[in-house]
Amino acid sequence: MSPPPVGYVVAVDREVSRRRAAARRLFLRMFPGGFSDERYLAWERDYKLEAHRLWREEIGGKANLSAMLDAGRFRDVATAAARIESSRSLLFSFEKMALRDAIVRSDEGAERFACGLYDWLYGPGNEAARFERWAGVVRGLPRRQTRVATWPVVTVFGSIARPKVHLFVKPLTIKRAADAYAFDLRYRPVPGWATYAGILELARTVRADLADLGPRDQIDIQSFLWILGSDEYADERHSAA
Repeated sequence: MSPPPVGYVVAVDREVSRRRAAARRLFLRMFPGGFSDERYLAWERDYKLEAHRLWREEIGGKANLSAMLDAGRFRDVATAAARIESSRSLLFSFEKMALRDAIVRSDEGAERFACGLYDWLYGPGNEAARFERWAGVVRGLPRRQTRVATWPVVTVFGSIARPKVHLFVKPLTIKRAADAYAFDLRYRPVPGWATYAGILELARTVRADLADLGPRDQIDIQSFLWILGSDEYADERHSAA
C-alpha cells in the first residue's frame, strides 16, 4: 500500500494542531489560571482529590490493603470503597446501586472485589494483564438486574486509589474528548485493555501538550478531557465554536 501524498499528511497535521489548540483555548478561556485556577479547583479537582485522601485514610496503600485482606476484612474494604465513591458525582445512580448490591450486600462479592482490587492496583504481571484480570473480576460480581461491569465502575476505583496512574472513564465523554482532540481512540464498549491503553496514550499526549500548564496527575488530565466532552460544558463549547 502506497503512503498518502505529502500534501494530505500536511493537511492532517494542520487539522490536528488546529483542534488541539482550540481545546487548549477553551480550557484557558474557562479557567484562565489553568490547573491552579480557583474555579477549576472548586469545580473539578478538589472533590476528586478529597476522595483520594479518604481512600488513603480508610483503605491505604499496598501494605495496608494487603494487611486488611490477610485479616479477612473484605467487607470493610468493599464498604469503604463504595462509601468513598458514593458521595462523589462519579458513577450514575444505577451504577451506584448495582455496585452496592454486588459488593456491600454480598459476602462473596465483597471478597472478589477486595482481592481483585488489590491485584489490579499492586498485583503481578504487566499493566495489560492486571487490567484484564480486574475487568474479569468486575464482570463476575453478583448482579440483580443492572450490569456492574461498565467503564465507569471498572475505572473509578483505580483513579481514586492511584490518581497518578489511572484515569476515570465515562464512555460518551471520552469519545467526544478524543474526537475534539483529533485522537484516534478506537473505543470499544466492553471494558478491555486495548481501549484503556488507548485512553492512557491520549492522557500522555494531552499531558505532553499541556506540560507548560503543569498538570499534576491524571485528575487534571481527566478534568481537561471532561471539559472537552461532557454535557456539563456543552454550552461553553458551543459559545467558543
